[in-house]
Amino acid sequence: MILKTLILFHSYTGKTKALAERKAAELMADIEEIKTVRRPSKFGAFVVGIPSSIGRKKAKIHPIKSSFDEYDKIVLMSPVWAGHTTPAVNSAIDCIPSGKRVEVIMVSSSGETDESADRIKALIYNRGCEVTDYTDVKA
Repeated sequence: MILKTLILFHSYTGKTKALAERKAAELMADIEEIKTVRRPSKFGAFVVGIPSSIGRKKAKIHPIKSSFDEYDKIVLMSPVWAGHTTPAVNSAIDCIPSGKRVEVIMVSSSGETDESADRIKALIYNRGCEVTDYTDVKA
């Protein structure tokens, strides 16, 4: 059985986007970028974005265009900001309907998400979804 997959990602510097595009090609999956309504400056991402990530805050995002009903599996990809998902990804998690299978891929240049992995999974489980895999990737 072939699962229809959606790669849903947020990228600030382009590293996560590049990995998401490769993963989509590998899985023959559809792909959609999570975009914030206001993109913070590099300084703003550091000063506001990182503390917001640690506090599990959310960002205002553009509506997700993909219909989740069409997909068996969602691959959720986020850059690592201070060991956490970005505020944009926190908002996108709220859009995923219950019953979905979700794979989480955290993309960083050096960080680990060991301390926050359980919290990320809990956000997804609280949506009534199953976390099928969790991976830290160095880019």
